[in-house]
Amino acid sequence: MSDFAVLRAPGQVLFGTGMAAAAGPIAAGYGARALVISDRTIAATAGFASVRDALVAAGVEIVLFDGATVDVPMATIDAAVALGKQREPDTIIAVGGGSVIDLAKVTALLLAHDGPLSRYYPVQSLPGPILPLIALPTTAGTGSEVTPVSVITDDETAMKVGVASPHLLPRHAICDPLLTLGAPPTVTAHSGIDALSHAIEAYTAAREQPSPELVLDRPQVGKNLLSDGLALTAARYIAANLVRAVEDGDDVEARAGMLYGSLLAGLAFGNSGVSAAHALQFAVGAATHTSHGLGTGLLLPYVMEFNRPARPAEIDELGAAMGGGDAVEIVHELGRRIGLPASLEAIGLEREQLRGLAEASVAIKRLIDNNPRPLDVDSLEAILDAAWHGQPAQLAVVVS
Repeated sequence: MSDFAVLRAPGQVLFGTGMAAAAGPIAAGYGARALVISDRTIAATAGFASVRDALVAAGVEIVLFDGATVDVPMATIDAAVALGKQREPDTIIAVGGGSVIDLAKVTALLLAHDGPLSRYYPVQSLPGPILPLIALPTTAGTGSEVTPVSVITDDETAMKVGVASPHLLPRHAICDPLLTLGAPPTVTAHSGIDALSHAIEAYTAAREQPSPELVLDRPQVGKNLLSDGLALTAARYIAANLVRAVEDGDDVEARAGMLYGSLLAGLAFGNSGVSAAHALQFAVGAATHTSHGLGTGLLLPYVMEFNRPARPAEIDELGAAMGGGDAVEIVHELGRRIGLPASLEAIGLEREQLRGLAEASVAIKRLIDNNPRPLDVDSLEAILDAAWHGQPAQLAVVVS
């Protein structure tokens, strides 16, 4: 199998302290009115004020929607789209975490294309560009500012659904570490470990035979050279800075390291895709109403151990990048140090629920098929059972 590389990214990525001021001139280049999407907590911060001031200084009229909520329910999407249709903005600006940016993506989609949103659930079903989108992340975690995916909650299934298309990529990603200073420790921990999951799942993703059809028919194409380089560097930065950022939220150096790691991880998995940890989290999160990052971070070492036989060299390389030692043990210990629960039992799951969660997860084929080892209901249940007991080594029996 020959090497190949794919990189789809925003037209412009700006990283560094103070870069939020660029939002005004960039938005003005699209027109006089911007729909700014955020949530009420972020909209009251000094970081948001710096973006607002930059827009005002550039002569851009602000139409504010600050009703974003976690997991992006359809009612929130409908409200944001209704405001957009009423005020007809020239561009959309997202200032917030992953849910805010994901909301902005589907709002920009539905302001450019007829609904309902469900018609765009199939991969590559979006027919053309969305309204111009500028994304400014306030957490170091989701990488949504550079990915072609928006994760929302479907009303009918109460499960998260990923809308995926290269057209969903923001035109501009502005990553200013100063915007992340207000994130509380729990948000920092959960979003940060999610970013590590993005990096590791990208680096260990399934590898497919490269072809024009592969890269043109799918927004995420599995393991490839560009994603590999980005993912390994992301893992190094995140492992070195996550505990520091959680313990001291005013540590600008740690915040910058985390945001840079999250950015690189987003670019990596935005092209390679993620796999089992994310598929399982969709079911676990729906059952426990726990955060996305908590779920992916808790499940990650167990998925890594399950995948070790298929990616032994990558597991070793990740361990070296994250400071030396076994990568599974490093990730498992990192989760404990930032306060993740010790097991699935600790977040309220009964062991009898695991089979049903495995059955729900195996249906998320976009993620299941991207895992380097084949997955079925039995193997997913084995991963969940090890996570329920809090023992990654339990999976060594399964893989031997």
